[in-house]
Amino acid sequence: MARFADRNWFASCTGTAPIEASSGEIVRHRLSRAGNRRMNHMIHIAATTQIRLNTPGRAYYLRKLASGKTKAEAMRCLKRRISDALYRQLLADARAVAPAAAETGPGGHRGASHKSSAAGSHPHTGTSDQPLPGPAQATLPGPATVRKTNAIRYFQPAT
Repeated sequence: MARFADRNWFASCTGTAPIEASSGEIVRHRLSRAGNRRMNHMIHIAATTQIRLNTPGRAYYLRKLASGKTKAEAMRCLKRRISDALYRQLLADARAVAPAAAETGPGGHRGASHKSSAAGSHPHTGTSDQPLPGPAQATLPGPATVRKTNAIRYFQPAT
């Protein structure tokens, strides 16, 4: 949730934020084709289901139709309302997880620490199975460095 500054940014990323598509004196809006298309499809299915059933979403949709909006405009309004509800729920879930995240160690896992245990994480691991401390000794010689020069060398016969 940290990547979404507010509900408007979330709506833009899900493709439910209306963008202006005006021509002359007529002011129109349409949904953006940008954003996460799968998320937009999921919100569209949720809006269609809410319109079909007797839900608060259907009452909102019918209010929008009664106020003079077209079916497409009312659907856009309902999709944005669902997007805002999703954002509020995701934000509440992120806040609920935040105190638990403070108890975790590095990497976000509970019980993880920087300390090494002699027995290891597996119960059947003994102290002799542990790796040696420090970096491993190099067993192969390092690469030989070859120095290139731009000077032309003439081969001389061996004597």
